[in-house]
Amino acid sequence: MGNLLIFGMGYTAQAIAGRLRAQGWTVRGTGSAGDIAFDDKGLVEAALAQATHLLSSVPPLREGGDPVLQTYGEAIAQAPLEAIGYLSSTGVYGDAGGAWVDESSVVGTGRRSARTQADLDWQALSSKVRVYRLPGIYGPGRSALERVAEGKAHRIDIPGQVFSRVHVEDIASGVIAGFAGPTGIYNLADDLPCSQNAVIEEAARLLGVAPPPMQSLEEANLSPMALAFYAENRRVANGKAKRLLGWKPAYPTYREGLRALSASTRPSMASADPASASTDQR
Repeated sequence: MGNLLIFGMGYTAQAIAGRLRAQGWTVRGTGSAGDIAFDDKGLVEAALAQATHLLSSVPPLREGGDPVLQTYGEAIAQAPLEAIGYLSSTGVYGDAGGAWVDESSVVGTGRRSARTQADLDWQALSSKVRVYRLPGIYGPGRSALERVAEGKAHRIDIPGQVFSRVHVEDIASGVIAGFAGPTGIYNLADDLPCSQNAVIEEAARLLGVAPPPMQSLEEANLSPMALAFYAENRRVANGKAKRLLGWKPAYPTYREGLRALSASTRPSMASADPASASTDQR
């Protein structure tokens, strides 16, 4: 079985860790849910020496630069790892005006300049790197169901606005498939980009409540993070991961994903603002 070291045991990384541990892997990680302090170089380097695989979900610093690469980049590049993974963001593509983007699309034109640089820096680190570009992430305790239940959901009147999203368990299966597949960049997104309004309306239907009223951006009084979320418009293609990794999302659209979440548990009170699923920490 493999031995995985994770930098940043956030929401998505914990889902990946859970799957691999169930398969018999050893998984260690930094962060509040991990067992190693990031700044304990002795422990980190000892874990790195034992690892067969590495994954980073740590976001870049606001002022730029990737903290994992800054601190451990040289050690990672020299370690005898079988595969290296980095959880990036489809935000690197910027605003596409609703058009489709794939792994060959231009990056660096949007608001995520620090993320774009980190994405490129990880690619340049080693020939063993897989970069996984993720759209809005949802899953247990972190979905439109919680936002609707808490009265925090918004429907914004922006005709033609579309987003892509992905269930956290589909990220986990894609990352694991990527470790055994070719190196490169992979978009892990579901099959149906759509408006945020459609997702909120489906969550309200499943909960048996009326959806929130339609509002303009000004009326919604959104946070700066949420406003930035609505400033970009794109559809994310996932064909490369399907072709090269044999990856197939278990939740091909938000409908299957929300239905499964609704059936499995009552919405918790732990959700964040509408843009949080597409931002960090992953």
